[in-house]
Amino acid sequence: MADWSRYWNPKNETMSRDELQALQLFKLQKHVERAWHKSPFHRRLYETAGVTPDQIQSLDDIRRLPFMTREDWMACQAEQPLFGDLITRPREEAIRYHLTSGTSGRQPLRVLDSRKDWSWIAEMWCYGFWGIGVRPTDTVFFAFSYGSFIGFWGAHYCCEKIGSLVIPSGNMTTEQRVKQIAEMKPTVVCATPTYALRMGQCAEQMGIDLKKECNVRRVVISGEPASDPVKRLIENMWGGKACDTAGMTEIGTIMIFEADNQPGGTHIIEDNFIEEVLDPETNEPVPYGEKGERVVTSFGRGFIPLIRYRTKDLVCKVPHTTSDCGRTWDLYEGGILGRVDDMKLIRGTNVYPRAVEAIVREYPEVEEFQIILTREDNIRDEITVKVELAPDKEATWNDLHPKLGKDLADNHEGLRFNVAKADQGELPRFELKAKRLQDLRDQ
Repeated sequence: MADWSRYWNPKNETMSRDELQALQLFKLQKHVERAWHKSPFHRRLYETAGVTPDQIQSLDDIRRLPFMTREDWMACQAEQPLFGDLITRPREEAIRYHLTSGTSGRQPLRVLDSRKDWSWIAEMWCYGFWGIGVRPTDTVFFAFSYGSFIGFWGAHYCCEKIGSLVIPSGNMTTEQRVKQIAEMKPTVVCATPTYALRMGQCAEQMGIDLKKECNVRRVVISGEPASDPVKRLIENMWGGKACDTAGMTEIGTIMIFEADNQPGGTHIIEDNFIEEVLDPETNEPVPYGEKGERVVTSFGRGFIPLIRYRTKDLVCKVPHTTSDCGRTWDLYEGGILGRVDDMKLIRGTNVYPRAVEAIVREYPEVEEFQIILTREDNIRDEITVKVELAPDKEATWNDLHPKLGKDLADNHEGLRFNVAKADQGELPRFELKAKRLQDLRDQ
């Protein structure tokens, strides 16, 4: 007999694939029709593509619809500040305003949400938190600065909805957060993977053993890809399971989460999203088990229709049977694997920053690292991995240096990596999304 207590929404999380696809089609038809009538931005897209809502008669017909891109969205906002003509409701009906975290020097995306939207945003986090194992008896610590970046805002409201005690840490320093964790002993900690590691390192420097002195049983990570070695490091530091989630400001909430059985991937919340995986060059669907770009259609946000939005996220979809948790939703193996546009070509070899991190994190002596790309004599590309060792691991450098270089080369078709040692405290630390790649080739 199924254990219904493990699901936030047992009916939708375990419905048959036929029922699920019927639900997706119903929501897709309603969503496209609403976008056609309420969003001038979408109306232009569809008229240019020669498609009308009545042509969406099956899930396969989603491919009739044109892609929505960040570039188009940004251009729309630039032409009609601040929000463009994408939104479907008057600005006066919004209760919240958020920005994408963005890249330095680029225009952020601005989003508005209604009260109903925020109810849905919290509900999606509830799917994930309940699946991860968060319960009303838990105390949840948010290592997150509450600002215009949407981040863990929805998770905060999710915990209130579940009934868990919330500890918001606001703009505390890392040391202050560690002290509060040691004092309050939360059972769940939420942070980016990078910052979860940073807090663990800080606790060690402060003489606090998080595993022994605290009571953390779940570390909920989000905001950037987390490889298995990174998750193992987090679990070793904190003593609880590290469970992955991922969302987007463009969506407003999470669309995937890793259930507490840790099946090696993240379930897609398929009753609220359609996630296509396409070849980024041909735009054709790729089969299960092959990597491609995720293209998302989201059903829950009323203010902003998100239909066939190109995310540039690199993923690999696998069937729901990959997990034994009983959910009938497909998974992304390894979660978000990186960015399609993060791939760097170095002397004929494809290099993904996340793949480099997975190797570097196999070395517990390394506290922080950075990837630096340069071009020698305007001809030859070079890649250097700069590593900063933990204070008590300096003596391991002579042994670590050649081993790490060999591991990196062996996993990248023999490409030679330069491995350099950074001074203590030289490399930057991050609270939100880490930016460890420096491409200096154009300089």
